[in-house]
Amino acid sequence: MEFVVDGVIKSFGKKRVLEGASFTFESGRIYGLLGRNGAGKTTLFNCINGDIRTDGGSFLLKEGEEGRALTAEDIGYVLSTPVVPEFLTGREFLKFFMDIHGGSMEEKKSADEYFELMRIAPEDRDKLLKDYSHGMKNKMQMLINLMAQPRLLLLDEPLTSLDVVVAEEMKELLRSLKEGRITIFSTHLLDLALDLCDEIVLLHHGKLEPVDRSQSDRKEFKEKIVEALREEDHGNE
Repeated sequence: MEFVVDGVIKSFGKKRVLEGASFTFESGRIYGLLGRNGAGKTTLFNCINGDIRTDGGSFLLKEGEEGRALTAEDIGYVLSTPVVPEFLTGREFLKFFMDIHGGSMEEKKSADEYFELMRIAPEDRDKLLKDYSHGMKNKMQMLINLMAQPRLLLLDEPLTSLDVVVAEEMKELLRSLKEGRITIFSTHLLDLALDLCDEIVLLHHGKLEPVDRSQSDRKEFKEKIVEALREEDHGNE
C-alpha cells in the first residue's frame, strides 16, 4: 500500500504554504514529517484529512496498481492537543466508540483489553475524562484512532508535551503497530524524529523532501537539516 501526495498547493491569501508538495509514503513505516513551526505541517495534515481544501494537487491511496481517493475511514488523525468528551468516563467513551464503529472494526477487543494496550491503570478507567491528565487524554485519543484501524495515521506532534514515561510508552506502541498502515509523525524536534521514525521527510519552502538517514549518527547529518531549515527562515524574512 502507498499513499501518494502529488503536487499539492495551498495558499492563505498571498501566503503560499504548500508549493506543489509531492511524496510517496509506503505501508509499514513511520515517517517523520520534520519542519519548523509554521512550515505547514498541520496545514498538510488538514488538507489530507479534508478539513481544508487544497488549491491544487491530489492525494491517492494505492493498493497494488489500483489507486483511489481517500475516505474518512482510511484516516486516523491525532491532534497535538487532545480532544475528548470530558463528561464521559474513559470506559463510557470506549463503549460509545465501539457501539458506533464496532461493525467496521476487524479485531474487536473488550474495553479492558484496549485499556491494557494503552497501559491505563484499572483505577483510572472509570474516572471522568475531565480528571485525566494531558498524557492520559492523549492516550485515549490515540487509542480510538488505533481501534478504528486506519490505513493512514496522522500524528500532529502528539508527544511534545508528554512526560518521559508516557512518551516512551507511546513510541513503543507506535513501533509495535506500524505494520499494515502508513504512519506520518509531524514534529519540529529532530532528535525525536531520529529516535522514532524509519524515514524522515523535510517540509520546507512548501515542498516535501526525503532525508538520507545513512549518516544519521553523524554530527554533519544534523547540521545539514538545521541548515536547510535555517535557509527557510531566511527566505521568509
